[in-house]
Amino acid sequence: MASPPPPAPRTTALWRDADFRRLWFGQSASQLGEHTGLVVLPLLAVLALDVDAGRLGVLRAVGQAPVLLLSLLVGAWVDRWRTLTVLVVADAGRAVVLGVAAVACAFGLLGLPALLVAAFAVGALSVFFDVAYQASLVRLVPRDQLLRGNSALEGSRSAAQIGGPALGGALVSLFSAAVGVAAGAAFFVLSFVSVRRIRRREPVPGRAGAPDRVGRRIREGVRFVAGDPALRTVGLASAAFQFFLAASMTVYLVLLPRELHLSGAAVGLALAATGPGALVGSLLAARLPGRFGHGAVLVGGALVGDGVMLCVPALHGPAPLVVAALVAVNFLFGAGGQLVNVTVMAVRQALTPDGMQGRVAATITFAGMGTAPLGSLFGGFLAQSWGLRPALFAAAAGMLLSPVLMALSPLARLGRTLPGPGLPLPGPSLPPVGPERPAGTEDGGATARTPEVTGD
Repeated sequence: MASPPPPAPRTTALWRDADFRRLWFGQSASQLGEHTGLVVLPLLAVLALDVDAGRLGVLRAVGQAPVLLLSLLVGAWVDRWRTLTVLVVADAGRAVVLGVAAVACAFGLLGLPALLVAAFAVGALSVFFDVAYQASLVRLVPRDQLLRGNSALEGSRSAAQIGGPALGGALVSLFSAAVGVAAGAAFFVLSFVSVRRIRRREPVPGRAGAPDRVGRRIREGVRFVAGDPALRTVGLASAAFQFFLAASMTVYLVLLPRELHLSGAAVGLALAATGPGALVGSLLAARLPGRFGHGAVLVGGALVGDGVMLCVPALHGPAPLVVAALVAVNFLFGAGGQLVNVTVMAVRQALTPDGMQGRVAATITFAGMGTAPLGSLFGGFLAQSWGLRPALFAAAAGMLLSPVLMALSPLARLGRTLPGPGLPLPGPSLPPVGPERPAGTEDGGATARTPEVTGD
């Protein structure tokens, strides 16, 4: 009798899931729209509206403020809603906002006040999308494939970091800012169409009707993160990183065109180099934690990715050489940062029960990205007070606080396997962990579990 065919590799099985592919494509298109906008809107402000570093810091802070204002509420709501509904509504809303902004820009009606409104609206809807897509992955794929699923989604974000900045800079330089804004709207439409085609239907969660009920659920998420040593450190390290990253980027986006005299296309090319590095980081994240341990990968990746940014303030010389150096720096920054992003997400999901995925993701996002508006304002203040190069050096040095916090915490002791929800973290005296097992399967898959954030 013929022997049965061998089972498909887990990675192959994941990609055979049509619903996962639709989520992946929708998230990829959404990230491409977002990263295009991250270049188009600041370049529009600097080149067309002639804003200085202080006003650019205000614009960036307004776009990031919804993370601070809405993350905790969104986390409580997402745990009670169908995540796919949240995703399609957020996509539709962002497409409409950017479509209207593109028309206004084409007719010369998009001044700084209107740009501030558009940035805030897109930022608010992005909070809903980002919290919901992280929670939706847990509901779509088996636990033993979460690391691979996260790696695929973060890999698509890496690809967006390649194409988005380059596309945004090229569109502004070759055509107009209106075309660049319209391109962002088109990507959100693609994401909307793809996510709408997901067939797997989630059950309608119970809804919290009273405001105090929502408040109680928020407090539960905050207490859970604050009470877990590893998750608490993730939040603190993310807060430090995002604050100083926002400060750095505010100065960086002014330094490149004005101090280094780079064109919009050159700025886009330099920023796009983060994407290939992040793609490499995503691929490494699927392998390195199982070989060297999650803690070593977190600390090492953060040290490399954050430390390399100290080189940028020292750059001088002809534009081609400067762009080449920026490409190298951004590649390493993207590789280290993405390695940390994927590993942190796996740690967070392994330590959190399913019923709190949204709230924990939102709490950590609030703790981390919530500092970004203040960081943007701080970066503008530093640039105006100290000058562009000293301000960028100080902000880049501040990012190193993130790996220091992780190195001094239980995160640094995490080995090749991750404990499940409620299980103790490894102590310094424990023996080395055993062979690699998929995250979250240490108990046979019987227990449930739960970003980057763009960032550590």
